[in-house]
Amino acid sequence: MRVSKIISIIVFLFFVQIGFGQKTDLKLLVGRVQEQSTSIEGVNIINNATQAATVSDSDGNFSIAVHEGDVLVFSAVNLEPVKRRISVEDLIVSSLVIKMTAKEVELKEVIVNENANITAENLGIIPYGQKKYTPAERKVYTATSTSVDKLLNAISRRTAMLKKEVNVEKKEALFRKLEYLFEENYYTDRLKIPVDDIKGFQLFCVDDADFAVSLNTKNKTMSMFLITDLARKYLTILENEK
Repeated sequence: MRVSKIISIIVFLFFVQIGFGQKTDLKLLVGRVQEQSTSIEGVNIINNATQAATVSDSDGNFSIAVHEGDVLVFSAVNLEPVKRRISVEDLIVSSLVIKMTAKEVELKEVIVNENANITAENLGIIPYGQKKYTPAERKVYTATSTSVDKLLNAISRRTAMLKKEVNVEKKEALFRKLEYLFEENYYTDRLKIPVDDIKGFQLFCVDDADFAVSLNTKNKTMSMFLITDLARKYLTILENEK
């Protein structure tokens, strides 16, 4: 009987030790989410083992309680989900870096008009194959459509002014595309462009012919490759202006 009590006490102490060990094994993991081309704020982080959850701040920083072996799930609407099993090494580092990848959003075809075959050409309003002009291009065409107009506008240099307007219009379109291509922290953290000089750098980029082609063809990989070299050139210009 006495032996049985001793065994019971030993078993009790064994389980208490295990329970205590599990509690003390819980550690606060500090980390940071990284992704260069999109926002890393508001990334959801869930511990699958404990169901504890948190979200990253505007710089991608987060902290969450974990045990060794727990699986963390990182997810956001603009990022591909990532799972990470926590190792001993992860618990040792001062800040765990989680690299995520931006989702490639494929735009679905939008049918604006079910009767899309009804056009101004089909209705006989304009001839088939007639060139379509932007507002600025239409002004140039009107200004150079007759020999008299050409002579008058050559004297007044109005034609040259209107052609410049076309170029400005094209650059404005490129600038709008570039504004939506990268987040502000991509310029400051990755390219080292000062915040106050980002707009000037964007204008510098759209003046580059190769970069303009990459924007027009929506080749983001080529844009990222070219903008790195353009950033080095722009930083050199800023340095020389000091």
